[in-house]
Amino acid sequence: MDLQLSGKRAVVTGGSKGIGLAVARALVDEGAHVVLAARSADALEAARATLVGRARDGQQVLAVPTDTTDDAAVRLLVDTTVAELGGVDVLVNAAAEPAPFGSPTALASLEDDELRRQMETKVLGYLRTARAAAPHMTAQGWGRIINVSGLAARQAGSAFGAIRNVAVAALTKTLADELGRSGVNVTVVHPGMTVTERTPAMVEQVARARGITEPEALAVLAQPVSIGRLVTAEEVADVVAFLASPRSVAVNGDAVAVGGGARGPIHY
Repeated sequence: MDLQLSGKRAVVTGGSKGIGLAVARALVDEGAHVVLAARSADALEAARATLVGRARDGQQVLAVPTDTTDDAAVRLLVDTTVAELGGVDVLVNAAAEPAPFGSPTALASLEDDELRRQMETKVLGYLRTARAAAPHMTAQGWGRIINVSGLAARQAGSAFGAIRNVAVAALTKTLADELGRSGVNVTVVHPGMTVTERTPAMVEQVARARGITEPEALAVLAQPVSIGRLVTAEEVADVVAFLASPRSVAVNGDAVAVGGGARGPIHY
C-alpha cells in the first residue's frame, strides 16, 4: 500500500532515539522530508546521520535541537521547518521523560515536582508543538498530528504515568474536534512496554532482582501481552506512519493501542 507520504514534511519530536527515531525512519522510508527534534544536539546529529543514508535524492533530513518545555524553542523549530521545507504537514510528538523502570507508585512516595516535570514535557510539550504547527496545517487544509502516549492511560499501577497519558489522550480528542473540519486529523497511540535501546537494561534488572536468566526475564515482561512478546519500536512506527498518511482520514480523535494487545480487558 502506498501511504502517499512522499514529499510530505514531518516534524518528529523525541526523534533521536526509541520510538521517535523509529517513526522518523519509517517516514523517511516512505519518502517524507523529516525534521528531527530532541534536546541533545549530539544524539540528534547521530540520529540524522543514520537516516540520511536511507533518504532518496532530493529528500531532506534535518536536525533541530529543541527543548519542548521552552515555547520559544518550539516556535523556532516550526519556523525553521517552514523556512527550510516550505511548510509542515505532519507532527509526531514523541518527546517525553521516560518513567524510570520500577519507579515508586505508593502514594507516600509520589512527589509533586516529579509530576510537574513529567507534565511539562509530555503534556505541555505536546500542546506547544501542536499550537505552533497547527496554523500552518489549517492554512493549507491538511495535516496530521500523532501523539505518542502509553498504555498506562488504561491501567492502574503508575499514578504519574496514568495521569500524563490520560491527559495526552484528552488533549488529542480536544484538538481533533477543533481541527478536523480544517483537514487536520489528530490521533494518539498507546504503546506498552516496547523494545528500544533501553530494553536490555530493564531485562537485566528484572533478571538480577528475581534470580532468573535474561530470556526468562524477557518472558516475564511479555507475559501481559496477548501476542506473547514485546512489540518493537519499528512495529509501533508502522502504525504511526499510517496515521500520518492521507489514508488515515477515517481515524480522528481516537486512541490506538500499539502494545500487542493487553490480556483480559475489553475496550470498546
